[in-house]
Amino acid sequence: MKIPFNRPYFTGNEIQTIIKAAMAGQISGNGLYTQKCQSFFEKKFGFKRSLLTTSCTDALEMAAVLINLEPGDEVIIPSYTFVSTASVFALHRARVVFADSSSGNPNIDPDKIEELITNKTKAIVLVHYGGIACDMEKIMNIAEKHDLYIIEDAAHSIDSYYKGKALGSLGHLASFSFHETKNIISGEGGMLAINDKKFIGRAEVIWEKGTNRVAFKKGKVKKYEWVDVGSSYLPSEVIAAILHAQLMSLKGIQKRRKEIWEAYYERLKPLEEKGLIKLPHIPKYATNNGNMFYIIANNPKERDKLLKYLNRNNVHAVFHYLPLHLSPYYRDKHDGRELPNAVRYSDCIIRMPFYYELTLRDINYIVKKVGEFYD
Repeated sequence: MKIPFNRPYFTGNEIQTIIKAAMAGQISGNGLYTQKCQSFFEKKFGFKRSLLTTSCTDALEMAAVLINLEPGDEVIIPSYTFVSTASVFALHRARVVFADSSSGNPNIDPDKIEELITNKTKAIVLVHYGGIACDMEKIMNIAEKHDLYIIEDAAHSIDSYYKGKALGSLGHLASFSFHETKNIISGEGGMLAINDKKFIGRAEVIWEKGTNRVAFKKGKVKKYEWVDVGSSYLPSEVIAAILHAQLMSLKGIQKRRKEIWEAYYERLKPLEEKGLIKLPHIPKYATNNGNMFYIIANNPKERDKLLKYLNRNNVHAVFHYLPLHLSPYYRDKHDGRELPNAVRYSDCIIRMPFYYELTLRDINYIVKKVGEFYD
């Protein structure tokens, strides 16, 4: 039987929390479990406010609205990322300016950011690829110098840290994903983390379709009405109930996923030492949260052959992002700069099967097949 790339993990408590949500008499959103989840994130990771959303994409879209993004504004974004990181800003008719990745890992290269800043630049959007922190001190210094917003795409980054501070707590705003491929899941789902208090009140309005319904529920206004732009970003209580069951097992889930990551790393290290592949690099300022495991082949031809070999041998490994600056939608809008590291990662990365129930036997088999390919 083929080893899948991903398999959603359920703790066993999800059905119980869904039933409790239904019995509470409200399943439409912003009820008991939404509030439980949001409180969990705020207390554990230090976000000043967190709002559950239907996806990480929606959380990013809320961020675009909150910074008052206007047509013609510029946003600096890594080219090597999932399309949502850029598409929400393009949707608001901002000019997306793509930056290259670092040579050491797929995160944005902080030394390439400042040269891209103009008087139209409004924000730097960064992605903590694989849950490994970007060089936040450098990036935050640049943002402060030029009075720019920092938005963290922390889709991969729950329970990961930069110098002891939780990823998603460092920028003005941050987005998280609870898609079924992530550490903590609710099927689909996401969250906006707010770290600048000035955004909290308006975020609650945008989150509730542009109404002051949150303030009304808190007894701060006598009636709720349409007061700003917004949309229907909050998920149902069913989604929140699943998420809460997962959060109650966060420690155990993280322990297991880190064990899987370390098992891959230890067994594949000899191949890296021979110069056959490269393994993920975690800087001293960053932590490993067991989000994914990838290897980097030496060239695209080798990567494609290895992918085919693994899949022929019942291992569902995959390549990852295509560089957005070369995408059909954006290639004619890009300014022509070459982004060699983004292209290299796109051409050479292989993501290995990674999920909670992946066994040591499975890992040994996968590593054996990688070794056989290079033999």
